[in-house]
Amino acid sequence: MYRLTASFAKFIFFFVAKIELKDMHKLPAEGGYIITCSHRGWLEIIALGISLPKPIHFMAKKELFSNKLIASFLTSIKAFPVDRENPSPSSIKTPVKLLRSGEVVGIFPSGTRSSEDTPVKRGAVTIANLSKVPIVPVTYVGPASFKEALKNRKAVITIGDPFIVDTKDKEALQFYSEKLGSEINPA
Repeated sequence: MYRLTASFAKFIFFFVAKIELKDMHKLPAEGGYIITCSHRGWLEIIALGISLPKPIHFMAKKELFSNKLIASFLTSIKAFPVDRENPSPSSIKTPVKLLRSGEVVGIFPSGTRSSEDTPVKRGAVTIANLSKVPIVPVTYVGPASFKEALKNRKAVITIGDPFIVDTKDKEALQFYSEKLGSEINPA
């Protein structure tokens, strides 16, 4: 289902908006990694999903999975639920397991959609630290909604420099979170 959905989305994007990819050579060639991006709308999810060479397992708020039909669709395109209010151990275990098996996990570190720069939460950094895989910061500049995409706006995805988080210090995790925030929300 992931490939079918991605193909359909590519077809739609071809007619609605153009995606320009920059610095794709920075993506790790092997193994799992975390893709992080700001979250201003839902189109960056689609743009990232159809642009990167490996399927992305996106973390998604559990409320999206309350409808069985939507939950089935989200699961078929490799999304998995996370309870943002009461995170359980599976909020960490699921992505760590995927990453250690060489998969790509997509995380929006702000934890919510926002048109403004929202502070980055420590989840992505904590997961990277536990799984020992790189975080790849990505910037997305382009339409946030289908209506904006119809105005022929171009989307630009720029891959940032991957970095590894390896620490046992909570203050260092905060430093990495701030670093991530500055990478995905350039001034």
